[in-house]
Amino acid sequence: MRKSPQFSQAIRAWMDVFMHRSMHGWSQFAKSIGLSMQQFGILMQLHHRGGCGVSGLSEHFDITNAAVSQLVDKLVQGGFIRRDEDLHDRRAKILNLTDKGQELIQRGIEERYRWVDALAEKLTVEERAKVSEALMILTETVREEGVTSR
Repeated sequence: MRKSPQFSQAIRAWMDVFMHRSMHGWSQFAKSIGLSMQQFGILMQLHHRGGCGVSGLSEHFDITNAAVSQLVDKLVQGGFIRRDEDLHDRRAKILNLTDKGQELIQRGIEERYRWVDALAEKLTVEERAKVSEALMILTETVREEGVTSR
């Protein structure tokens, strides 16, 4: 298969713009509700992966258990997460989103999608069809690679 500099440049340019816009949007949303990006990241991790312990978050974010515990304490106090007993180890706690935390994440996701909807409005019907087809091809290709290719 031939490499395509134009394809690579186009994807890289889109990734740069999208990631900058996305991270800025998440940052603004987190700040608007009084959370740090690290706290918001913990909420997102629990949303996507389900409940886990402090050590799991520590490994994922590459920060100490003590640092995670401080962030978690603030999220528990805010009512966004709760500590549940680990059924396999009664000494350990599993962190889970509360309904309030889940609602917060959902609001953040909706904010993110509003930007995409506004972007779509700026494109013609034909442009949207082309972009949709290309993105579906890319998405399917990445999914076929599986999770192990990280």
